[in-house]
Amino acid sequence: MSAKETQPQNQSKRYEPEDLTANFSTWQQIFAGGQMLFVAFGALVLMPLITGLDANVALFTAGIGTLLFQWVTKGQVPIFLASSFAFIAPITYGVETWGIPSTMSGIFVAGLVYMLMSYAVKLRGIDFINRLLPPVVVGPVIMVIGLGLAPMAVNMAIGKSGDGSEVLIVYETALMISLPVLLATLLISTMAKGVLKLVPIFAGVFVGYLLSFYFGVVDFSVVAQAPWFSVPHFVAPQWNWHAVLFMIPVAIAPAVEHVGDILAISNVTGKDFLKNPGLHRTLFGDGLATSVSALFGGPPNTTYSEVTGAVMLTRNFNPKIMMWAAVIAIILAFVGKFGAILQTIPVAVMGGIMILLFGSIASVGLNTLIRHQVDLAHPRNLCIVSVTLVFGIGGMAFGFGTFSLQGVSLCGVVSILLNLFLPKMEHQ
Repeated sequence: MSAKETQPQNQSKRYEPEDLTANFSTWQQIFAGGQMLFVAFGALVLMPLITGLDANVALFTAGIGTLLFQWVTKGQVPIFLASSFAFIAPITYGVETWGIPSTMSGIFVAGLVYMLMSYAVKLRGIDFINRLLPPVVVGPVIMVIGLGLAPMAVNMAIGKSGDGSEVLIVYETALMISLPVLLATLLISTMAKGVLKLVPIFAGVFVGYLLSFYFGVVDFSVVAQAPWFSVPHFVAPQWNWHAVLFMIPVAIAPAVEHVGDILAISNVTGKDFLKNPGLHRTLFGDGLATSVSALFGGPPNTTYSEVTGAVMLTRNFNPKIMMWAAVIAIILAFVGKFGAILQTIPVAVMGGIMILLFGSIASVGLNTLIRHQVDLAHPRNLCIVSVTLVFGIGGMAFGFGTFSLQGVSLCGVVSILLNLFLPKMEHQ
């Protein structure tokens, strides 16, 4: 066989799926953008509702963050940014301990950490992150994020406040709401087809809201009192060293997940976004969006896997569609009655969804270990994973004076230090 005949086999050509939105009119792009926001909506507003932040502010900062990301990446990546669930536990703790303004200073600096990591990636390449944060470090930290939140999910599912200190809905009634919500979310996740498969959280909220209305546990008075137009309750950061040092390590897991998200959208679209516009740009855009969000009192932003799934299903590869989704989110943020309706969602509804949601986060961490074939039979790997899990789930805390490091933050630091200082495996 001649060299000419073998050439096509030796050269791998990257498959580029057809962009079905290439010839969309402006109105078609707006409609497609609304569909993308619908897919992201459930998770977007659930995070601030759980942590005590303003859902309208979260909508606003998701829109602003997505536009900033598109600006940094030169409008090349079809990605939507919104509330990160990895920060639920630390934000909840921060709000209860130092208040929202101080917690926002920690989130602001967490965004700066992303940006510093993006600079390191630009200088030293993607392998820098893989060496500093290998799967044996990231996997158990992600598991702690999910499992550490399990008590909150159960408390809310049985009608209590997140910390279990207050009964908000009678136990029996709460279960008759939360369990069908969980079942509906499970069924949509596993059996639905098309776009419905991408909105299990939204479907769960819808079912739970109908049941809550039937059992009379929904209070619409706040909706009646709310104006149609209302400026979101923006909160400026207030510098607090304790909150900053507590929040910095939390940025580890989401930053690594960002790499996976960019790989996913690259595979969906058939383009290598790690090279163009480059991981350093996408990571910087994510960090900038998170820091700017904190300036308004919003939650940190992350790339949404649900939206990536919607991109794969609809073949909407045009980043302009994400920009329209961002614009629609910003507009909705100023509709006062919209935010008021979100506040009426009963605690049992959120609890039912969170049982699956937080379990899914833990499963992502477990899958990280499995996918990268982390050998837990080796003492070094076993030590890192074991100590990280017990510290995180057991509630270990290290501190001096008024400063305390615990939960996900402590796990992130401990996991990195163990990986750096424990003797390397023979083949490494």
